[in-house]
Amino acid sequence: MKKKTLWTKVLAVAGTVLLWLPIAATLITAIIGSISARTFLFDYLMPAELFPLAFVGAGLLLWASFRAKLLVRPISWGLDAVIGLPVAAQLIAIFTGLANGDVARGGWQEILVTTLIGLYGLAIIATGILGIQLCQKLFKKA
Repeated sequence: MKKKTLWTKVLAVAGTVLLWLPIAATLITAIIGSISARTFLFDYLMPAELFPLAFVGAGLLLWASFRAKLLVRPISWGLDAVIGLPVAAQLIAIFTGLANGDVARGGWQEILVTTLIGLYGLAIIATGILGIQLCQKLFKKA
């Protein structure tokens, strides 16, 4: 039983770290870039570019939550959002013509896609908070 608990903790910690990496990388590069350029720089698309990290991290968190039987429903909703929001943003960009330049930037299409990408970032943060809570519960249990 102790082996199962240890593996569950490893999954939860690894998933939480992987999930927070896109947010941390965005903030760190924004701070360093802003200081070196002496102007505010923020790449709001970086979490979407680092989607594989968030996807794997959320998957590991879901696996850990299933093993521990803790926070399964909220973490599965978080995984759904982490997958669904960037996919929806990409599909909308493709089907409205925003992705290939058929539609001029600045219209409702860009607003919708940008909103979905922003919500994706919030979904990563919310699921990352759930990961921290899962880790706290797992380590308190021991």
